[in-house]
Amino acid sequence: MKTEFAPSLLASDFSQLKDQIQLVKDADYLHLDVMDGHYVPNITFGPGLISSIRKHSQLPFDTHLMISNPERYIKEFAEAGSDILTVHLEATDHIHRVIQLIKEQGIKAGVSLNPATPLENLEYILPELDQVLIMSVNPGFGGQSYIPQMTAKIASLKRMIERNNYSCQIEVDGGIKTHNLKEVVNAGADIIVAGSAIFGAADPARALLEMRSIASDV
Repeated sequence: MKTEFAPSLLASDFSQLKDQIQLVKDADYLHLDVMDGHYVPNITFGPGLISSIRKHSQLPFDTHLMISNPERYIKEFAEAGSDILTVHLEATDHIHRVIQLIKEQGIKAGVSLNPATPLENLEYILPELDQVLIMSVNPGFGGQSYIPQMTAKIASLKRMIERNNYSCQIEVDGGIKTHNLKEVVNAGADIIVAGSAIFGAADPARALLEMRSIASDV
């Protein structure tokens, strides 16, 4: 299966959002990191910004909610234009209920795990998911270095999915650059989130093409 790419808007120039979005129009998704300053020590944006940029992109919006009690805001983020909503397993006491709320909006549902959260915690929710997002850095800030132990975690999740014939994809977010991309794809990642590796490059469109080329050789 072809590796897909989701450039993270968090690393873009927010003063030129419309133009920045156009630079990555050939990606597979646009990754939107929502942070509340409570679940993670940073604040980014909310449904209003997502709604305002929806008309500027045909890409599926892959919205990653790094917020406490995400169940309170599922409808707002879906109505803003999100095609996928991913919530953190650690951010809610009722993950099954949150996944049901997302699917009731007619969109795809994902669950994210922080680096230290065991895969075993996914066991009873994995059949319901369209996507699992493995955080390969601790969430809250862009530009961090990839945590090497996450490669084994990705591979273990891939085996778990294949063993049970589940259909969910594995997305990986954090510190992925050209030098470690092959390692992550080889481990089993289906979707790569890249922020500074793409938007931090002099030519984001060319950076995306380069990453696609590297992944296609795996």
